[in-house]
Amino acid sequence: MTIFKTAILVFALALSAAGTAFADEATSPWPEGAAPYIISPADGATVKSPVTVVFGLSGMGVAPAGVEKPKTGHHHLLIDTALPSGDALDDPIPADEHFRHFGGGQTQATIELAPGKHTLQLLMGDANHVPHNPPLASKVVTITVE
Repeated sequence: MTIFKTAILVFALALSAAGTAFADEATSPWPEGAAPYIISPADGATVKSPVTVVFGLSGMGVAPAGVEKPKTGHHHLLIDTALPSGDALDDPIPADEHFRHFGGGQTQATIELAPGKHTLQLLMGDANHVPHNPPLASKVVTITVE
């Protein structure tokens, strides 16, 4: 093999390794033991609107959106919807009435909910609002609004 071909092969392998390392970092799992949870309201609670939802998180820190800091993320509150799955885990979490963003690093929110049963779930997002795969999410809390 000529020196030129050897140099091209080495360069190609280096690019491949760099791309693999970046891809692994982009989809790296959350820290072991990390867990978001809803402190209140409790599962099964009957509440009045507006409802204050208090977020909990163990095993990692909270950082605002746009801040790239290891072992951190920020909360998204899912209301009456399921977790994103499949290819949707590669995209930023939607922002609408079912997916509320707390990119300022907030750890609680007061929300208006219509009377009836509702489900609440926390989903952590990275600096760019992208969940990891598998997603780091709390248990679903079901409440009734009077």
